[in-house]
Amino acid sequence: MSSVSKIVGKVEVRLRWDPSPWGQQPRHLDIVAATYSADAPHGRPVYVVNSESRSPDGTINMSRHSETGQGYGYMEVMVLELDRLASSFGRVVVGVAIHQNGGTRTFGDLSHARALVVEGYKELLSDDFAEVGGSTAATVGEFTKDASGSWEFRPMMRGFDSEPVGFSAEMGSVPQA
Repeated sequence: MSSVSKIVGKVEVRLRWDPSPWGQQPRHLDIVAATYSADAPHGRPVYVVNSESRSPDGTINMSRHSETGQGYGYMEVMVLELDRLASSFGRVVVGVAIHQNGGTRTFGDLSHARALVVEGYKELLSDDFAEVGGSTAATVGEFTKDASGSWEFRPMMRGFDSEPVGFSAEMGSVPQA
């Protein structure tokens, strides 16, 4: 899926992965969302939401969080209520970061990892991170507001070699050609 999709309101970003083999450090992944103002859509994020931080207005929330990948289905879920975001926002970038406790881990080291972006029953993106297998973090997609004030989703699978904190700062940057 590579086309732009119009968004009506509430979107979910879901993440799953297999737990670590017995005796290894837990594999801990996080969904991260960075919000950008309409005036500086590629500048510094206004705020970042992940499992340890919340949006000040309650429009972006983690509804499920896992530090191990144990469980059924999607273990981590972030809900974005784009229709409720303040008009000063023009862009939201969503990604996934792998915690680097116990040595460097990349998406290629994970088994059965998958990101899914849905609006209601409509699937906007489903990806297994194969394209960014050598990376420790990756953007999944971006939501941008058009001139009429409507939100659009654009898949944006792009790998990074950074830890969650560094990734939060650089994930919305303009790709280098």
